[in-house]
Order: sequence, then C-alpha cells, then structure tokens
Amino acid sequence: MKKIDFDETAIIGEVESVNAGEVVVSLQELPDSKGVHSAKIGELIAIATSNHSIFTIGSVTDVHRTYAQNSEDTLLGGESVTNMLDVVNQLESVFIGTLLTVWGKNVNKFKRGIEDFPSPGDKVYSFDSKNLTLFMSSITELSEDVSPLTLGKYAIDKQSIANLNGDKFFQKHAAILGSTGSGKSWLVSKLLEDASNLEYSNIIVFDIHGEYHTLTKSEGGFATYLKIAGPADTALHDGLLYLPYWTLNREELQSIVLDRTDHDAPNQANRFNYHVLKQKKNEVEKNQAGVEITGDSPVPFKIDELISELKNDDEETINSATNSNRKVKGPWNGKLTRFIARLESKSQDRRYAFMFNPPKETYEYGWLQTLYETLLSTQVDKSGIKIIDFSEVPSDILPIVTGVIGRLIFDLQSWIHAEKRTPVALVCDEAHLYLPTRDLMTSSESQSVKNFERVAKEGRKYGLSLVVVSQRPADLNRTILSQCNNFIVLRLTNGSDQSSVRTMLPDSMDQFLNQLPVLDTGEAIAVGDAVIMPTRIILGRPKYEPDSNTKRFWNDWNQKPFDLDILKRAINNMRAQAYL
Repeated sequence: MKKIDFDETAIIGEVESVNAGEVVVSLQELPDSKGVHSAKIGELIAIATSNHSIFTIGSVTDVHRTYAQNSEDTLLGGESVTNMLDVVNQLESVFIGTLLTVWGKNVNKFKRGIEDFPSPGDKVYSFDSKNLTLFMSSITELSEDVSPLTLGKYAIDKQSIANLNGDKFFQKHAAILGSTGSGKSWLVSKLLEDASNLEYSNIIVFDIHGEYHTLTKSEGGFATYLKIAGPADTALHDGLLYLPYWTLNREELQSIVLDRTDHDAPNQANRFNYHVLKQKKNEVEKNQAGVEITGDSPVPFKIDELISELKNDDEETINSATNSNRKVKGPWNGKLTRFIARLESKSQDRRYAFMFNPPKETYEYGWLQTLYETLLSTQVDKSGIKIIDFSEVPSDILPIVTGVIGRLIFDLQSWIHAEKRTPVALVCDEAHLYLPTRDLMTSSESQSVKNFERVAKEGRKYGLSLVVVSQRPADLNRTILSQCNNFIVLRLTNGSDQSSVRTMLPDSMDQFLNQLPVLDTGEAIAVGDAVIMPTRIILGRPKYEPDSNTKRFWNDWNQKPFDLDILKRAINNMRAQAYL
C-alpha cells in the first residue's frame, strides 16, 4: 500500500484553539489551496504534529463564518461596513484518533487515542480523493478477522469497503437501532449473510413477525427455518419447534398460570411446587437413579397428573381434631379451585398447545437433548444459522417463550467446560416487545427480562452473545442496552429514541448522533469496539432480502381493489389460527 502523503495544496488552515476533545481551525484562502470550500460536515481532517509521520485525525462538526475588525486604518468616507471587516472562516472538529503514515516497516496505521495533541498554529490538511481512499483502505485491512464482517461502503469514500471486526462485534454484545423503514431488516439480513460464509457459525434469530423466512434453505437461502408450533400443528416434524411446559422453571411457569393478586396465591404456589418436584424426582429415579434435582431442573412431568393431585388437595377432608367421626376441610381445601381452573384453561387452549399439549414424544426423558440439538447443531446438512418464527405465539406469553429459549441456552453453555464451548449468538428482533423498560414491564415480561439481563451481564464468559434489534430504543430495557459495546444506528426521528442512544454513547459522538434524523434509508452510523473509528456507512444490499411487506399505499389504492375472493379464506384462517 502507498504511504499517505499530504502536500502544500492540501492545507486548508491552521489550529486556532484546542481542548481535550475538539479543535477550532481558522480556514485560509491560500493560493492553490481548497480552503473553506473543502470544509464540510462529517469530512476528515489531518492535523500536523511535531513528528512529520504522525497526524491527528478529526471529523468536522461545525463550519461557520464570522467578521472581525479590520486591522488597517480605514477612512469612513465611501467605505462600506463590510469592507471595514475581515472575514474569518472557521471549522470545529472532534478528535477521533491518530494516523501514523510510517509505522516500522508498515505504512498508514490508524489507532484510537491521541498520540500528540495539536498546538495553535499547526497546519491542517484536507483528504483528497487519493489519500481518503488510502486511509479508508488502511482501516479495512486492519481487521483481525479471517473473513471480515462487511456491511457496505463508507459514506465519505464509496470506493472503500466498510468492514467490522466480527469477533469484537459479537463478543461485546451489539445493538441495531432505527425507526421503521430505515433498513434494519436489510442490515440483519446482511449480517447473517456474512456469517453464513463461516464454516460453523451458530446464530439463533428471534423472528417475531416471520419476515426472515426468505433467508432459509427452503426458499433457496442459507439458514435453517424453525417455527414455534401453531394451533393447527399436532405432530413432530422438521421445522416445528415445541417448548413443553416442563422446560420452564418454577417462576416462568407460575407467571403463566398463577394469579399473584389471588389471596390464596401463596398456598397455590406451595402445592404446585410440591407436586411438580415430587413428579420430577419420580421421573429421574426411573431414568437416572441417584441424581439430585431441584424444582427448576428440566425434567418431564405430566400436567394431567399434576391437576389430579391438586384436585385431591382442593377437595381433601380430614378427621376433626375434636370428633374423629366428623370430617372437616383439609388444609388446602377450597384454596386451589381458581388455580386449577386457570391451569386447565391453559392446558386446553390450542393457542398454547406447543407448550401445554405437545406431542407425546416430547415427554420422553431424553427429548431435551433433541431440543438442544435442534437449537444448537452446526452439522453440515443443517445451517448453524436458525431462524425461529414466533409469529403464531400469543402475545401474552411471547416474553416467556423468548426468555425460556434464552435461559435454556445460557444454562447449557454454563455447564459446558470452557475449552469445549462453541460460541452462540442470539439476535433479538423487535426486542422492545419482550425486553421492555422496567416501567413498561408486566409480570410475565419480568421473567424474560431477567433471563436476558443475565445473558447480557454474564453471557460473554460462557460464549453467549446478544444482538438486540429495535425500532424503539426508548422502550428497550436499559440494563441490556447498557451492556452493548457496539451500536449500529440507522435513521431515528423520535426525540426520546435519540436521547436513549445518546445516553449510551460518549459525548464525543454527538456530531455523529446529530445526523440520525437525516440519514437516508440504508445508511447507518457504526460506533463501538468492532469499528476502528466511528463512521457513517452505506449498507450493502443483501442477496436474500427479508419479507418486510412494506405496502405502497398510494400506488395500491390507485390500482388494486379489495379482493373479495380471499375474504372467506382469511376468515377461516383467523378462526383456525392457522394458514389453511
């Protein structure tokens, strides 16, 4: 690679003043220089230091013109006010790092941090097309990845490929944020597409609206398609995912079936936990004798047997302490009636069949391994990238379902020896729907949030990473968002959403964040450990585009009548809660 070389024609001014975070530059109209005409918001500048091979790099945040008193004596007669003033053009720039044009035997090394702060009077250079291409290419080549994570092109040099460090992107958790229609789904598709080039990538996508099915092998793509079984699904087959109630821990299961406002709730929880643990111990004794378990251990038990035991408690009578011939209510008599009714209602509702009424094969002791193999396998015949379609999951238990899958994977990773672990990433699309802020949280959502907060805080130690995707960062859980060290932010027009992003990033990023409302569709700002410097990126078009179903309202209203032929079928689908 050629060495970056700034000549006299690239000088645009000199340092006027400097502080720890930014510099003010007086722009000069020197002969053959570009001067003020080269100073544009977002462009890079290079500031000379005492070492001729080291330049401090900044990004322009403000350009303005002021007027100062002319130093020469002028006569008022016939002179206009403008002629009596000197024009002063200035720019302000934040520091983003240091460029070493010579570094040992290498050239053009960029690093974060300031090697040598500028001083007033230091020369300031602009990047011409040649030097800008060399500079951006040097950043691209510094990626440590064997196969880099390529998102698109740099906005300031559309010839240079924008690479991210894939290791650091997933190691430190990441957030992809942007308003609806800004290009988030494209970005996720491009991210998955790049990951699919790796031999054993292991990524699980929580597809809430079923829009990523176009990336799956069944439609010519590269990912494995899984769907949480819907009301019309009754048997096991490839592509269907069941999550039996016995895979839930006590708190998760109780959050679905227990009404905490019921004054008998403590009694109901007590008997529920007692009978569940008893059944689980019996099952373990038959299959793995001698193993000690807890009520949270994922061991199969029968819901109908549980209901039968609870009914016995609820109807039990005992001999009176004062008269052995007289029967009185037992300690639990009448206290479990409402709880049993809720439990029966859930177990009979076809919407929850994937959890409370799964196929009989899922009650087998060894079926848990089958579930984990489905979620985590990276065998040659099955892609390590899995798209899980949650579109048929009832919204009231969506947080529980996503949280259970996250917890199951975290638990397994934590029980695998460190040297044997294969890293896994969870891509949480529409994360604000099941990972809300605490003030928006319901009791069922609190379980999901607790599980994912643990992944965010401890997952890195166990090879588990989060990528949260949301159009409403203001509604997204703060603890989870604060654990993300990488942000790819697309257009955000809502003030509260912009403020949420600002609180997560350093003040020096303000000049980039100010661009959020005016980003075009498919443009993003990348900040964090995975990028060598904060930058604006024009996203590449994915080969397999998501099925975002964005309708052209004005055009369709002009061309398409409502199709009455599909009305009957749609009503039947709605009644059956399935596509018939």
